[in-house]
Amino acid sequence: MTTPPDPASTWAAFTHDPRAKANSGLRAGDADREVVLRVLGDAYADGRLTREEHDERASRLPAARTFGELRPLLEDLVPTTPAPADRHGALVTAGPDELRRLAVREWESDRRSAILAFIGPTLITWAVWLATCFGDGGFEPYFPWPLIVMAATGFHLVRTLVAREELVREEVQRLERRQAKALRNRGRRR
Repeated sequence: MTTPPDPASTWAAFTHDPRAKANSGLRAGDADREVVLRVLGDAYADGRLTREEHDERASRLPAARTFGELRPLLEDLVPTTPAPADRHGALVTAGPDELRRLAVREWESDRRSAILAFIGPTLITWAVWLATCFGDGGFEPYFPWPLIVMAATGFHLVRTLVAREELVREEVQRLERRQAKALRNRGRRR
C-alpha cells in the first residue's frame, strides 16, 4: 500500500496549477498528464479506485488538452486545498510570483488597517472637541487638539501608502524566510 499523495507536492508537480481558474484554459503537456497517471495508479493501488474507474479515467487522459480538463480526473483523489495541519503547504510550494501576490495582499490589509486607524480616532476626537466647544456662551472653539491625533495616525497612513514597494519587498523577504524554515522543517520530518 502506498502513502496517500501529499496535496502540495502533487499540485506542485504540474507545470501550472490546475486548480487556478486562470490556468484552466492553458494547454497541458505530457509531463502534466504523467502526473495524473501516477496519481491514478497510486489511487488504484491504494484501493481508492476500482479497476473500472481507473481505466475509465486513464482512457480520458489522452484527450485532456487543458488543465481544466485534467482537474476533474483528480478532484476526489487529491485535496484541492492544503490540510489544516499543513498550513505552510501552500507557502512551501509558492513561487516568486505567488510570494509577491501574498505580500501585496498583506500590504493591502495593512493599508486598510492604516486607513481605519486614521479615520476612527479622527472622527471620535473631532466629535469630542466639537462637543466640548459648546458652553454657556454658545460655540467657543479652543485649541484644535484633534490635529495632534490626526498627525500621529496620519503619519502611519502616509508611510503605508508611500512606501508600498518597500513594504511589499520586506514582506516578500519575510515570506521567503518562512518558506525556507518550512522547507527545513519538512525535510527533518521525512
